[in-house]
Amino acid sequence: MAEGWIPDLDRSSGAKYVAIAEAIANAIETGALCAGDRLPTQRDLAARLGIDLTTVTRAYEQARMRGLIGARGRAGSFVLPQDAIAAGPPPRDTGMNMPPEVAGGSLLAAWERTSSALLRAPGAGGRLHYTPAGGREADRAAGAALFGRLGLASEPDQLVVTAGAQNALHAIVGATLKAGDVVACGMHVYPGFLAIAKKAGLRLAPLARIDADALEALCRRETIAALYVVPTNDNPTTVTLDADERAALAAAARRRGVRLIEDDAYGQLAEAVIAPLSSFAPERGWYVASASKIISPALRIAHVRAPSVTDALAVAVEVHGSDVMPPPLNAALMTRWLEDGSYDRLIAETRAEAVARQAIAAELLPAGSYAAHPCGYHLWVPLPGGAHPARIAGALRATGMMAIAADDFAVGAVKAPALRVSLGGAIDRAGLWRGLAVLARELAAVQAV
Repeated sequence: MAEGWIPDLDRSSGAKYVAIAEAIANAIETGALCAGDRLPTQRDLAARLGIDLTTVTRAYEQARMRGLIGARGRAGSFVLPQDAIAAGPPPRDTGMNMPPEVAGGSLLAAWERTSSALLRAPGAGGRLHYTPAGGREADRAAGAALFGRLGLASEPDQLVVTAGAQNALHAIVGATLKAGDVVACGMHVYPGFLAIAKKAGLRLAPLARIDADALEALCRRETIAALYVVPTNDNPTTVTLDADERAALAAAARRRGVRLIEDDAYGQLAEAVIAPLSSFAPERGWYVASASKIISPALRIAHVRAPSVTDALAVAVEVHGSDVMPPPLNAALMTRWLEDGSYDRLIAETRAEAVARQAIAAELLPAGSYAAHPCGYHLWVPLPGGAHPARIAGALRATGMMAIAADDFAVGAVKAPALRVSLGGAIDRAGLWRGLAVLARELAAVQAV
């Protein structure tokens, strides 16, 4: 029994409920609390500490979310066995930023229901054959309708269906750029595009800030073939360009003859979708939107909107040369979900889970210590000089969280100690709480140096 146990809060300068939850974790780790021990009642602990009952209630809830304790009705709160307090799921750091798994979500049920319906439909066998270059007309039309809803007017013949965004970016680069071309981009860039640029022999020119003035200044110094940009919730920096910034940037691209490669991986997660950058200069924009980051990476489908039908045909040829075609059943699934409303519902589930996870981050991490999009599921965490991002990333990976040092995103010699921390993937909210508590401690430690 541990009903006499009292947490020591004298060394904590943060929120008391967080300190109590941490004290419970530390007591379990040191053996001061053991499996089966009953904790003081919430009312008793509040009286002993001289704090509000609601603070203790919140602390016990956080400990419960972390898998440290369990409640047995009127019997009270008890420490869980060590095997139940395991440090969360095993690390699954693939380096990819994955949408969070939604507890009780409808993805698997929708996938099973729609797949069965598609395979039972008359003529279903046709979905098991090769598809026309660029994708089936129905799938391209569904993509064009989606882009129209986002504010980017599109014709089906301008659309190409690809096997995910990486396939799309590879095809766009192959169809429009050549070795030696200079591509403007941010100081930190999605590693998938870095790999494509290196393979294609492109030279990347980083902008301190992606805006019209910076692009104009760069164009005065050298010839820029294209601009690569993630316009909403940039990966990794979380920066979002507002409508005015997009309009000005598109105007600068038009004046300077710069192509726009718009990788809008996260745009549809926003509560209020901002019209694509390409909508302000449709004759210059290659716009890519996929389902991998907003529903599931297993749905290997992206739609590409090219500036013209001729450009779309060129991209389709590149897609055929690398992947032949996108997975036909995935494409049919995506089209059916776009038509029956499942697509929007599944995105709404991802959005709600991301918002909930951002709330956990806001509770545990100091204000101003990170950047984030309110509906996104990654954080950009700048670190002071002398900090060791790789070490902190390793500590987070041990809890099941995915964290990548800024160097993996840096263009050229750009050096800035920072981390991209993912709140998504297979980790649940309790595991996320544990990981973010570790991150909070690490940030406090590096700030104290």
